[in-house]
Amino acid sequence: MNPRSSGHGAMRRSLMDAAAASAVIGVFWLPPIIAVAGSWRSVAGPALAAVAVAAMLLCRRLPMAATTAAGVVTVVASVLGICQDPMLATAWCLYTVALTRASRVRMSVLVLVGAVAVLASVTGVPEGWGQRVVLAAAALSVSWLLGVAVGRKAEAARESERARAVEQAVRVQLDVARDVHDVVGHALGVIGAEAGVTRGLADASEQELRDALADIENHARSALEDVQSLVRSLRAGPGVPPGPGLSRLPSLLAAARAAGVLVDARITAPEQVDEVVEAVAFRAVQEALSNVVRHAPGAACTVEVHADADELVVRVRDDGPGKGNGVSGFGLRGMRERARLAGGTAGWRDLPDRGFEVEARLPLGGPR
Repeated sequence: MNPRSSGHGAMRRSLMDAAAASAVIGVFWLPPIIAVAGSWRSVAGPALAAVAVAAMLLCRRLPMAATTAAGVVTVVASVLGICQDPMLATAWCLYTVALTRASRVRMSVLVLVGAVAVLASVTGVPEGWGQRVVLAAAALSVSWLLGVAVGRKAEAARESERARAVEQAVRVQLDVARDVHDVVGHALGVIGAEAGVTRGLADASEQELRDALADIENHARSALEDVQSLVRSLRAGPGVPPGPGLSRLPSLLAAARAAGVLVDARITAPEQVDEVVEAVAFRAVQEALSNVVRHAPGAACTVEVHADADELVVRVRDDGPGKGNGVSGFGLRGMRERARLAGGTAGWRDLPDRGFEVEARLPLGGPR
């Protein structure tokens, strides 16, 4: 909440309380006090009126105490004949009590108070004390009902805000989980595969071993940079780039080839692609290649990225053993979630004879 707007709201409420107190004292207290001028009641009147004013001004800070004080001084002053207030000061304070206790008020209490309010409104108002009692019952009942109604509406708004905050926190958690899985999982998979390939080179020369270790080092550094970029984006919050785009695909394909995957790339992406869609497409290719590296080592695969009408199609096929390549599903589910958030779809299937296919279709213009 904006502190300035909150301060303005508190000032407006204070001015409303002061205006209401002035109206009640001016109309219902001052005339009877002036009428008994010269007697001891003219001394007690201003003191009791001051307590009523203080109660109305402090009702938002001390609702129960203010309501009790206003009710007591109004009754005492009425008995002494120095007040004609039909419990309006008390009703003003009671409204705040109802606001703070709205969620704990039972329906039976509301029905009872509503019945009293209706009875008071339709009852013929007699003269004298009877008139005061009927008006007081109506004022207190209406104040309580109105306060409970407003309080419950405010509580519902707060619950909705809390639910949105929880939903946002869960969404952020899922985003982080997807990013960590994609970045760290892919990097470790590629590094592990390259290390395995290097270990299998029994007759490799020293230079070949050095080159293989250099590739592993480069991929480790790249993974570290991706993790650091992810952390920076989380700390910066909204407004940061959504992630790597299609321009990073060549390095991704090179890493897969270095890990022993035979990659045939057929990438003809259009120039104008939404940056969110680019990031989702990159992550889809990354996840598919990671699964090939981890679960179908040595397999050949085809990576296709092209436009189809107003969609960007990402398709990765491999000739591995199929049956999901032993994939646990976390990365694929994350890919589907990303595609859905971007306004597209993603799926995967075993190919009829042998192999596995991952396909995503994303709107070129981004989420709608």
